[in-house]
Amino acid sequence: MRIAVITFPGSNCDHDCYRALKLLDGVEPEFRWHRDTDLGGVDAVLLPGGFSYGDYLRAGAIARFSPIMEAVKAFALDGGPVVGICNGFQVLCESGLLPGALLRNESLRFQSYPVHIRVETTATPFTSHYRKGQVLRIPIAHGEGNYHAPPEVLAELEGDDRIVFRYCTPDAGLAPEANPNGSAHHIAGIVNEARNVLGMMPHPERAVEELLGSTDGLGLFQSLVNHLSAGATP
Repeated sequence: MRIAVITFPGSNCDHDCYRALKLLDGVEPEFRWHRDTDLGGVDAVLLPGGFSYGDYLRAGAIARFSPIMEAVKAFALDGGPVVGICNGFQVLCESGLLPGALLRNESLRFQSYPVHIRVETTATPFTSHYRKGQVLRIPIAHGEGNYHAPPEVLAELEGDDRIVFRYCTPDAGLAPEANPNGSAHHIAGIVNEARNVLGMMPHPERAVEELLGSTDGLGLFQSLVNHLSAGATP
């Protein structure tokens, strides 16, 4: 199966995503440049972290106008699985593929360290390899990860089981000190209504080998591969 990793000017996690995908049998990751207009018949798309276009204006605001994003949007609207990690999450929100926005961290500081996130749902193409309530140790690295949305959107996300990950304590509790950026409802990741587009701030591609300190992120990529292998729909 072929999975596209999109590279924007300023992306710095594209090779990390490529490496994570190469760890899985039967997966052929392929880079796609921001100026491309065709995804080339891939089975899934990854928007990696970094600082696309230098995060000018605001994170993800310019990347949404890249030629490749028209193909990504068409792919997503047709039911194709799309994952946006960190800056990729910001791009998905700016593109309208996910609701809400990522604001400056509450601390107004760049935060970069491992955090704990709780798996809130396994009913997505990206989390079937986990169990509900499982706590993962995954790194973050962002300055604008404070998820915000109007109250009605937050209520909809809660009611539709679309909050995929929440920041938590090591024992799965929700506490202010476990929320690294001030995100509403401790949100670390969400999916769209069709459940085929995931945005998350933590970096699972940086937690796929023991050498990196955690393998907890590998389950996300394995879930995606299992979903594609089964020919499932979201």
